[in-house]
Amino acid sequence: MPTYRKWYYPYSSPFDPCPPLTRVPYETPVQLYLGFQPPGMKQFSPLQALSHGTLWPGLYTPYTDPYNPKKKEA
Repeated sequence: MPTYRKWYYPYSSPFDPCPPLTRVPYETPVQLYLGFQPPGMKQFSPLQALSHGTLWPGLYTPYTDPYNPKKKEA
């Protein structure tokens, strides 16, 4: 299974007056790993779809805070 959260390490100049960023997270959308949508894919009810932001459970990924070590990534 692919990981949806990726990290990159930006360049920090020795002449930069700001403290350097060590690593920055970003999330890739689930659609990148799905390919073509299979026929008959399971769907949320209309109310659930509005609260999740998508009609299909296969395309839903909840946001997890990368800087909060108390919660574990799914």
